[in-house]
Amino acid sequence: MSPSGSATCTASVSAWPLDPTTGSPSCWARSRLPAISATTSLASSDIATVYYVGLLRFIGCASYAHETSQVFADDNAMRAALAPVDFKYPLEGVKRAAKLGRGPLGRVRAAAKLMTKGERLGDGLQRTDCEVMIRGATRMGMPTAVARGLGDVHERWDGNGKPRKLAGEAIELSARILVVAHEAELHARLGGRTAACAMIERGAGGWFDPTIARCFVDHADELLAAIDAPSVWDAVLDAEPSPPVRITDARIEEIARVFAELTDLKCTFTLGHSLGVAELATAAAQRAGLTDNDVASVRLAGLLHDVGRLSVPTGIWNKPGPLTRSEWERVRLHAYHAERVLAQTPLLAAVAQIAGTHHERLDGTGYHRGAAAAQITMPARLLAAADTYHALCEDRPHRGALAAEAAAGELQRMAKSGALDRDAVRAVCEAAGHRVKKRTGGWPAGLSDREVEVLRLLARGQSEKQIAKALFISPGTVHTHVVHIYEKIEVSTRAGAALFAMEHDLLRS
Repeated sequence: MSPSGSATCTASVSAWPLDPTTGSPSCWARSRLPAISATTSLASSDIATVYYVGLLRFIGCASYAHETSQVFADDNAMRAALAPVDFKYPLEGVKRAAKLGRGPLGRVRAAAKLMTKGERLGDGLQRTDCEVMIRGATRMGMPTAVARGLGDVHERWDGNGKPRKLAGEAIELSARILVVAHEAELHARLGGRTAACAMIERGAGGWFDPTIARCFVDHADELLAAIDAPSVWDAVLDAEPSPPVRITDARIEEIARVFAELTDLKCTFTLGHSLGVAELATAAAQRAGLTDNDVASVRLAGLLHDVGRLSVPTGIWNKPGPLTRSEWERVRLHAYHAERVLAQTPLLAAVAQIAGTHHERLDGTGYHRGAAAAQITMPARLLAAADTYHALCEDRPHRGALAAEAAAGELQRMAKSGALDRDAVRAVCEAAGHRVKKRTGGWPAGLSDREVEVLRLLARGQSEKQIAKALFISPGTVHTHVVHIYEKIEVSTRAGAALFAMEHDLLRS
């Protein structure tokens, strides 16, 4: 965050899930792009273009996931397997594709798929990738030169690339530099400096601009040193050319929405999901009386809560039947990945915990932590209810969409069973346009879910400060709850409150 309260563009656009070709956050591998640019004596504006093209290179990584998964169920593994391949030598691609299969027959089938469908698949992926990257960068307000560079990242120096078959210097300089940097970094991870230099030298004049290829080979030690930096994240931030691109707080939501829509491209049935959840959670948060800051955090968390979905193969999301144990474990971790991605930047740190908790349940049956009720804040409870309702109203591979009333009924059933917060469910249902009856058979004396949580801790002798720490709320808020509890149950002491709790069997979670 800058002193003025705005954030550098790096902090915003680099909060993106794993690069499907390296397993690292997509921007990290590009931290030495400015160094390559500097060795070719580029103008500062050109160096800046290279830097931002490098940061945004994989924002379209989910754009062709649905089509890819129809051929290779693990679209992430397919991209990783084929990323190092120069398709001037197609046999290399066949050999790497074969590794995607299980057992001898599976390897033969995987290789056959690439031989029969690879050209069409690659053409569609590259065209779609470029189109989505250009639109995404433009909507983020990036300079036109950055969008042009992103549109050329699949072109080849020899004219055999995609989507426009540009050749030589007709390809944007930023794209020519980026493709060398990307492949060099990837091959260095796979086989070290020697492998990286051999790959770049072999591709010079074919895949790569020969001048830039020679530049890399001549400075390989310096350029590859970034891979071993103690914190590649810090290296990326430090490498940003001056002056840094800045965004105002008012534009954070615009950029979050772009990432939300790019994330939703992962599966055809999630299109519009993130925005829908954000709008529903925002309306519910306002009904629940949250502060303006908390409402804003809930909205951002709603937009970005599913960025971790990109870490899971589309074939798993599209599976109509039960998941295997390993598949389910990968699904469970998507909430973890979302939290870790968002926590990388101070700009979104406050949102990370809310987003990472959207599959937790008050009864401890949720994921990825299996958190208990006391660990789940009200903003997170609202997001969980909004996400559940919106998902129930959507078609999914394993079931059809529920009617709105049925979805609301299911939400209320989950609240009654103790999985979702009753107040959060009420707020979400009302925000979705349902008339929710006053609770009957709920907590005695009209206590709310939060008041019951406070009562349980109060009855066991915890101070207001201890309760505040346990529930992640302020001591002042706890005091207000205690006053209301005493008024509702008509007692004035802790012992009296404890007796009430025992009489009504409220001490069990």
